[in-house]
Parts: sequence; structure tokens; C-alpha cells
Amino acid sequence: MDGLRKARPGDATAVGALAERAYDEFSRRIGGPPEPVGADYARLIADAIVYVLPRDADLVASLTLKVEADHLLVWSVAVDPAAQGRGIGRRLMAVAEDEARAQNRGEIRLYTNGLMGENLALYASLGYGETHRTPHPRLPVGEVVHMVKVLSGC
Repeated sequence: MDGLRKARPGDATAVGALAERAYDEFSRRIGGPPEPVGADYARLIADAIVYVLPRDADLVASLTLKVEADHLLVWSVAVDPAAQGRGIGRRLMAVAEDEARAQNRGEIRLYTNGLMGENLALYASLGYGETHRTPHPRLPVGEVVHMVKVLSGC
């Protein structure tokens, strides 16, 4: 993806602001902010794999991945509302698959709120299957929907 790069420590504030913009609609829908809103992005940039897509002086999108013992976790996909609907989220998920292969992880996992139907549809269209649902630990509505995709060739 043209312009996509790994985040640098100086990007932390911009990644946090992007998360607030990208998840604003979901925050209203589910009665509170999703986990990526208000996260410590300085720590995530240091400890996880964070990609950013800059445009001009701002960020258009970010992807946060955590390498676990037996899988890669897609922790956050954030796309600025003005850029949504252009396939950026799909392209970021392809980057996640490439990263999983580079990390020798044959499985990608993610989770989302069950009230985020458009996310569930996107992930299903990309080959992710639902494994289970759990009550949301912080919010009054919605369940946490856990999904997985097994990658070939790993």
C-alpha cells in the first residue's frame, strides 16, 4: 500500500487521535469507546507492530498487530471516516496476513463488538470465521465476537 509505514514513537498522538475519529460512530452505538480509543499508543508502538498511512499532515489509517505465541492478533484497524469505503481496511487486512506469514504465524485472530455488523461482514468476506462470543467486559451492550483465519503456506 503506497505510503504505508511502520509507526514511529512520534506518531503516538496522531494514532490516538485517528482511533478517536475512526471509532466515534461505534463509540456512540455501543455505549462507550472501544478498546483502541484512549489506548497507550506510545507503548503499543514500542511493544506491538503498528502501521500508519499518512496523508498530508495527518493519518488516514492505522493497523495494530500483536504477535502472540501461536497467532497474530489484529488488535485494531482504524480508518479515518473521510476515507472509509475506499478499500483501505481490506488492504490493511492483507498487510496483516503478510505480517503473519513474516512472523511465521499460520493463524490470525481478531475480536470485535457484535453490534459492529459492518465489521463482522467485512471479516467474514475476508475468510474469517467466528469461533465464539463472550459478554463484553466493559460495556453495557454487545458481545465480543472472536474470529480466526487460518493461513495456508505457514
